[in-house]
Amino acid sequence: MDPFGFPTICRPWDDGTPSLENAMRRLRVAFEFMSKLGVEYWTFHDRDIAPEGKNLAETNKNLDAVVDLAVQLQKETGIKLLWGTANLFSHPRYMNGAATNPDAHVFAHAAAQVKKAMDMTLRLGGENFVFWGGREGYQSILNTDIKKEIDHMAAFFKLAVDYKEKIGAHFQFLIEPKPREPTKHQYDYDAQTVISFLKCYGLDKHFKLNIEPNHTTLAGHDYEHDIIVASKLGFLGSVDSNTGDQSLGWDTDQFPMEPKKAALVMKAVIEQGGLAPGGLNFDSKVRRESTDVEDMFIAHIGAMDTFARGLKIAAQVIEDNVLPKLVKERYSSYEAGIGGLIEQGKVSFDQLEEYILVNGEPKAQSGKQEKFETLYNYYC
Repeated sequence: MDPFGFPTICRPWDDGTPSLENAMRRLRVAFEFMSKLGVEYWTFHDRDIAPEGKNLAETNKNLDAVVDLAVQLQKETGIKLLWGTANLFSHPRYMNGAATNPDAHVFAHAAAQVKKAMDMTLRLGGENFVFWGGREGYQSILNTDIKKEIDHMAAFFKLAVDYKEKIGAHFQFLIEPKPREPTKHQYDYDAQTVISFLKCYGLDKHFKLNIEPNHTTLAGHDYEHDIIVASKLGFLGSVDSNTGDQSLGWDTDQFPMEPKKAALVMKAVIEQGGLAPGGLNFDSKVRRESTDVEDMFIAHIGAMDTFARGLKIAAQVIEDNVLPKLVKERYSSYEAGIGGLIEQGKVSFDQLEEYILVNGEPKAQSGKQEKFETLYNYYC
């Protein structure tokens, strides 16, 4: 849970200043809030929990002070750190990207910032560290060397892997895909794009994905799409569960409230045997029209209940085995005969041509979409 993204009007404890004292006050309130909700983990962006100073040394000093307090609050409450991350997108220095910036000076600054965030995550016992390249992309192809920028991004991740080994950290590295906004195109477009990038640069053993379904819908997919793709390919590490409004074309970071969507996410989680060391977090925001402090509680509780209900639905779907059985039956032609040979990699184009010459045109097989949807509605 990232409890820092609420509208200012909802923050009577926040004086709106970028002071260290205000940051400390907000952190204390956040842990009180999470304790009241009974949550077991929290998450942070470095720039959310401490103000940026006039230079790196001052910024790091601010972060150290806040981390000292966070260590104390974790001990007092028993709340643990799910993941930490560095905000490499808000500051104007990152307007043309961080790891992919044409200016090597900016690349170096981003590395220094990630180094500090990794140190903080290690000290707080974080179980994961997330990379979110909010501006790792381009606005105009005319002034962009795509290959060089992607090479630099891979080099940045390799440096992070080296530093993780140096400090003896065991947290899981996660990458959070996002297709666009604020840049026109971002290199970590969706789950398949990121997985291909990791495999292309030999980084696939070091990283998994932190999927935010709101980003998935920005890429033109359904809410659950990237969760399932990442899971089936062995890369689902954690879920940043925000949803968006389908009628809007940007990242609205709303609390998830649709049990049918939550059930599809939880079905993927159950089928892969859980999410550990990752988890399910909210960095969602109450809508700007929700102005009471109680709205924060209602939003978080409602979203948690949504996923609890989704988990129950998913468990029942799997236990009853009606839908999974029908899916298996749909692909039953690959269990024996020519399909079995295809599955085993024991067939050639010549053999497949001969098979068609002998057996002729395939018969149309119904996808039975409405049957599947009706059956799923039964559970929801």
